[in-house]
Amino acid sequence: MAQAIMSSKKEKLLNVSEDLFYLHGFHAIGLKRIITDADVAIMTLYNHFASKEDLIVEVLLRREQRYLEQLRLYADNKAKSVFLNLAEGHAKWLMEHEARGCLFLRAKEEFGADPNHVIVQTVNGHKKHLITLIKKSDPEANDRSIMQFMLLLEGSTALAETENVKEVCRELIHMTQNSFNS
Repeated sequence: MAQAIMSSKKEKLLNVSEDLFYLHGFHAIGLKRIITDADVAIMTLYNHFASKEDLIVEVLLRREQRYLEQLRLYADNKAKSVFLNLAEGHAKWLMEHEARGCLFLRAKEEFGADPNHVIVQTVNGHKKHLITLIKKSDPEANDRSIMQFMLLLEGSTALAETENVKEVCRELIHMTQNSFNS
């Protein structure tokens, strides 16, 4: 029972942290705000995370897992091209989440470009994992096509911050169909 309570508290900490970081940024949110909003004690936070950086990394890794799982589900549709499937999965992600841009790139912006920083490494790893997913989903795809497709995904994420997300997603699908019609 104690394990279940701790797991639910950790889950709450992660959910509250992700929401706060996504809405306000990483540096703007302190641990006090997180524990207040999660309604847990500071020791509960430190029982699960050694530092704010550890909390941020786990938030990013969980978000990545959810995103890549969604893309994998779409990639398995054999009736359409892999690129179109992945674009549809990405569009659904954009539609379901508040259009505030890429949480990973926001993390990299806030924590600098030091390649040795654990948060920067996590962000860089996420982008590499996405490329790996595309390559595994379509082994025939060449590096240039994958780079072009990544530009469509990243561009649609950025544009959804300022433009109507439905229109951005519609254009993402349209451009993917026109560019990757195999």
